[in-house]
Amino acid sequence: MSNVHKNPTISFRVSEWERREIETRIKASGLLKKDYFVRSCIYNRICVVGKKETIVPMLEEMQNMQIILKEVAEDFKNGEVTLSEAGLEEMRCDFESLVRVLIDLLDGAEYLWRGTEYERKG
Repeated sequence: MSNVHKNPTISFRVSEWERREIETRIKASGLLKKDYFVRSCIYNRICVVGKKETIVPMLEEMQNMQIILKEVAEDFKNGEVTLSEAGLEEMRCDFESLVRVLIDLLDGAEYLWRGTEYERKG
């Protein structure tokens, strides 16, 4: 069963300069290339550029999460939970990941309100 992979592949194109920089960082890290990319993507700070294209998808995800949470809360209130234990666990994992990403995005966007009245209110 060669060429059969259990997990999906992520790929992207980089310039020659970017490739050399990435390869140098991987070598300096002492990690396998796969591990370096995974850790870089998950644990590096997210730099948010304050533009509509960045904010709108985040707001849409938050709106979807709100709708689903309201529906689930109503189901629990009425004793009509239709989700299986596995379904609830999957939803918990999805929402936990989304919340972590949103927190990271907000941390990365903090410069947008640092030193403003919003910061003083917090």
